[in-house]
Amino acid sequence: MEVLREILKLVLPAAAVLLASFFLVNRFLESDQKKREYELKKTSQSIITPLKLQAYERIVIFLERIDPNSLVVRVNKHGMSAHQLHQELIRAIKSEYEHNLSQQIYISHSAWELVKNAKEEIIKAINISSTKVAHDSSSNELAMIILNLVANLDKKMPNQIALDFTKKEIAQLF
Repeated sequence: MEVLREILKLVLPAAAVLLASFFLVNRFLESDQKKREYELKKTSQSIITPLKLQAYERIVIFLERIDPNSLVVRVNKHGMSAHQLHQELIRAIKSEYEHNLSQQIYISHSAWELVKNAKEEIIKAINISSTKVAHDSSSNELAMIILNLVANLDKKMPNQIALDFTKKEIAQLF
C-alpha cells in the first residue's frame, strides 16, 4: 500500500503536468492554425478582389456593348443587307458573351442570371425586328426598326436592368 502511495505521488503530478502541457500545446497549435488560415484568406482576398472588380468592369462593358443603340451603330456598315446586319448583330452579341463567360466565377449568381437574360432578350428583340423587313432590304431599315423598338419600350431594356443591378452590387462589395 505504501508503494502504491509513493507511485501515485510521482505519477499524479507528472500526469497533471503532462495534461497541462498537452492543453497548452494544443491551444497554441489551434491559434497558430487560425493565424495561418487568416493570413491565407487575407492573401487570397488581395488576389481575388482585383479579379472580382475586373470581372464586374468587364460585365459592365459587355452590357453597354450589347445595348441595341450602340450595337446597331457599331455593327451596321454601308452596303449591308438587313439579313447581313441581323446575322452580324447576333454574332456580335454571342461573341461578346462567349468572351465574358468566365466572369461568372467572380460575380454573383443573380447578376449573372440578369446578364444572361439581357443577352437573350436583346437577341429576341433583334430577331423580332428582323421579321418585319425583307432579307434583301437595306440594313438601315432593320436598324431603324430596332432603334424604334428600343425607343418605344415602356420599360427599361434588360441590359439596363442588369447594369443597374451590377452597379448596386459593386457598390455593396466595394
